[in-house]
Amino acid sequence: MSILKLAIKARDASLELQGLSEETRVAALGAVSKALLASVDEILSENKKDLEAAKKNNLSGPMLDRLTLTEKSIFDLSVMCTEVANQKQVVGIIVESSTRADGLLVQKQRIPLGVIGMIFESRPNVVVDGAALAIKSGNAIILKGGKEAQYSNRKLFQIIHNATASVLPEGSISLIETREDVAEILKLNKYIDLMVPRGGSALINYVKANATMPVVAHDKGLCHLYVHSDCHVDATAIILNAKTQRPGVCNALETLILNEKYPKNDVILNALKNAGVEIVSPATEEDYATEWLEKKISIKMVKNYSEAIEHIKKYSSHHTEAILAQDPSVIEAFLNSLDASCIAINASTRFNDGGELGLGAELGISTSKLHAYGPMGASEMTTTRFIVTGNGHIRK
Repeated sequence: MSILKLAIKARDASLELQGLSEETRVAALGAVSKALLASVDEILSENKKDLEAAKKNNLSGPMLDRLTLTEKSIFDLSVMCTEVANQKQVVGIIVESSTRADGLLVQKQRIPLGVIGMIFESRPNVVVDGAALAIKSGNAIILKGGKEAQYSNRKLFQIIHNATASVLPEGSISLIETREDVAEILKLNKYIDLMVPRGGSALINYVKANATMPVVAHDKGLCHLYVHSDCHVDATAIILNAKTQRPGVCNALETLILNEKYPKNDVILNALKNAGVEIVSPATEEDYATEWLEKKISIKMVKNYSEAIEHIKKYSSHHTEAILAQDPSVIEAFLNSLDASCIAINASTRFNDGGELGLGAELGISTSKLHAYGPMGASEMTTTRFIVTGNGHIRK
């Protein structure tokens, strides 16, 4: 099928999806959940092919980590589908309502965006995340994963397609595979309402430069954490969690900023070294601008919180910034001075995640501000329209 025909089918499907009952959406998600559990061996077999090819091509450790599926991760995807299904209904809900003095009823209703195109790298789980959230939010979705996960992506798509074929309209969920497909789909603004690139800067910049429809970018996470002199929580535990739990993900800590007056700086640095983290200090301009995605961290020493804020302003990717402090005025200054999709106060940067923040899953973490900022769940994949109901009303 040509990309144009695929996009037209997605547009037609989106108009049907908007009118589906919530019970139908829940049933579709339940079917996907069960199908994933019934197909664990098949999924792992295809994922093994991707991993073997990745090792032959000398892909990095963090890339292999993002590419790997396990029995547990497949089980977690199944649970995610159930959790998303059980969340509150988002499509068709009246979010505001008022009646004018002349009796005209004015309401705002939440509706799907329509057709979403999503281009992503490395992570085959995104096929399931994107499909599940599209089902819940009533959108059609066209997915394009990286070639490094081609076998896993195809298998997961096939499972989802077969599980929902009798419930959802044809064209609700599609998979494309080539760069040529991407180049073509970026031109189809007549049929696609939003493009969501999720990956490295090269991908993001390419989509931004070539898309003819609105783009919500899910860019890199150059995340900072500042330890103020009055820090009263266990800074070492938080920093180790932020840096070492999963170094290759976008909400992992990349630059640690330490106040010179904090008494336990040496304890923190020793703990990082003992955890196998390479400390970059003194760091260069290039180091501070690097998203390491491995057990490596840049260190910045500052005299006060203002200096920390200025450093973050210069290098922030608008993803996640964290502060460990007790003084409310310092925390307030941090909040009001920085532009990021999530500010973590006395907590790890790793909490900027759709599942952790109660969304069930995420399409990704938007570093744009329009149409969403931060993790995009089902609600962030909708918009609102006005419904005006009268009884023969005319405008005077």
